[in-house]
Amino acid sequence: MLLIKNGTLVAGTGSIKKGDLLIDDGKIIKIGEGIKPDVRTKILDAEGKFVTPGLIDVHTHLGIHEEGIGPAGHDYNETSNPVTPYVRAIDGINPDEKGFEDARKAGVTTVQVMPGSANVIGGEMAVIKTAGTVIDQMVIRSPSGMKAAFGENPKRFYGNKGKSPVTRMGIAALFRKEMKRAQDYLRKMENGEVPDADLGAEQLINVLKGGIPVRAHAHRADDIATILRLAKEFKIDVTIEHCTEGHKIASYIADHNVRVSVGPTLSTRSKIELADKGWHTLSALDQSGVPVSITTDHPVVGIDSLILSAISAVKHGLSEPSAWKAITINAAKHLGVDDRVGSLETGKDADVVIWSGDPFDARSTVEKTLINGEIVYGSKIQ
Repeated sequence: MLLIKNGTLVAGTGSIKKGDLLIDDGKIIKIGEGIKPDVRTKILDAEGKFVTPGLIDVHTHLGIHEEGIGPAGHDYNETSNPVTPYVRAIDGINPDEKGFEDARKAGVTTVQVMPGSANVIGGEMAVIKTAGTVIDQMVIRSPSGMKAAFGENPKRFYGNKGKSPVTRMGIAALFRKEMKRAQDYLRKMENGEVPDADLGAEQLINVLKGGIPVRAHAHRADDIATILRLAKEFKIDVTIEHCTEGHKIASYIADHNVRVSVGPTLSTRSKIELADKGWHTLSALDQSGVPVSITTDHPVVGIDSLILSAISAVKHGLSEPSAWKAITINAAKHLGVDDRVGSLETGKDADVVIWSGDPFDARSTVEKTLINGEIVYGSKIQ
């Protein structure tokens, strides 16, 4: 057992109070004041420090885009075809990649890793913890979504090669064509037929049945509207990833009851779709009642800047409670793993970060990061 005593507890659900946290067998088993240890309990005094849930980044390419080694580490886009629903990010993640260490040092304990945005349909993604040596032992949810991309990226990758898609119309048409094909495949199976094996269609059936959402890359407002139109047509769940111009149609997005991730807002305006990028997007969506998460899109912005992104959002008008939820409990709900992570609550995984001071003071540092109750960054407890 481990008892973290006297810390300022930031629950992740909006409440902040001073108290104790008792951990056993990788889980939080008690929260309160004056918790009494038994003889087998190790004690960590967090007086004057902040104790928070592990941070969550909902949209990364961690371990599938390896830093510092060039093209050999670029395993995030399977550009052999613009439609690759049959690939899985989990098969390309290197848990020894340097970014995982950066994540732990920054208090990021859970990430979603997904294929890149070159393809109209890019394949399955997974939610994993940021500590471990075998990906299968790090997984929380796999698959956690099906990647899709709208806008300039698929046009640029394939249009420049003289291949489809060349236009936004072509992107939507390819998406629709693949979903129709998966519907036909499912219909044959339900009718007792034995269709020719089609791994891509089989993985899209999980989308059609509501097992996983489509997580759709979109910056421009018109691309976001296209995604929502397709979601209605095929009766599928979607999340909007990036949502750069979401502020322009915030109430329309709210009407469709979808979750969005916003970012990487710390990055530069590197392409035309980012011309109106800014922190105002988060505030507009939040004020319209859209559940928002903040992302670094690592490695576009380093995973260690997730907390800095939240701080910057507050600096530019997002409320601190909303910013905190955007990297904890809202992020967990975005990923469908809020039963395990995202807040300090009894029964949840003991993914805990101890900070030298208020995490929303950029001068504060991570002193210890725990995943499943084990210290994965910082000095061990004697």
